Amino acid sequence: MGELKALKISGLSVSYGTRLALQDISLEVPRGQVLALIGPNGAGKSTLIRAASGILPIQAGSIRTNGDEFTALPPMQRARYMAVVPQSVSLPPAFTVWETVLMGRTPYLNFLGQTSAADEAIVRGALRRVDAFEFADRRVGELSGGEQQRILLARALAQSTPILLLDEPTAHLDMQYQVSLMQTVSHLAHTDDLAVLVALHDLNLAARYADRVALLVDGELVAIGTPAEVLTPELISSAYHLPVQVVPHPFQEAVPLILPGE
Repeated sequence: MGELKALKISGLSVSYGTRLALQDISLEVPRGQVLALIGPNGAGKSTLIRAASGILPIQAGSIRTNGDEFTALPPMQRARYMAVVPQSVSLPPAFTVWETVLMGRTPYLNFLGQTSAADEAIVRGALRRVDAFEFADRRVGELSGGEQQRILLARALAQSTPILLLDEPTAHLDMQYQVSLMQTVSHLAHTDDLAVLVALHDLNLAARYADRVALLVDGELVAIGTPAEVLTPELISSAYHLPVQVVPHPFQEAVPLILPGE
């Protein structure tokens, strides 16, 4: 992948018409770490993911990848810096898994769109990383929701980018697939030195698999730090307007466990 590039967001503001959706957001995602975005519905998690990926125009601030102004880069260069796993995307059901993941190599193909042996090796590696190589010849429409989510992650990995953004990747998945997906994401960040920014609804998944957590409320960054620093009864109760208890995880030392309060 060449020199690895971290993601740095400074003073980011985004508006939907006259409504300010994000206000003065600053955070950094270093390589080798997972930063989880949490917050109640409408807090701005998905908006921040979309703005950071260049899909949404920004009103103010900057998005940088190791000093490069991301929004000023040509689209093909952006696709070599950052891969995105979007929320609830409908994949073309008639395409095979192999064809779908191969799309991740698009930024590296020549003008004829020809793939090389190296491209195919990267696709095989991406499928193996998400434990989906056995699905390579199957049609995407034949897969379960959890399997399709793994294929979206494999396609992003096939882009060979140093930065990975995921928007609610565990939404609509059962517990088995939620845990499996987040285990894979955490492992990839730490072993492949990826900078991972992921929006999550589940606070306990964030506590267990994120190195750092950023709490958004009404488009503002309320707190950022380790899970133990951010996932406190005071911060979570205030953000979600719900009393909670935070207790030590019974199986993982130093991991907080968030429970609804009385």
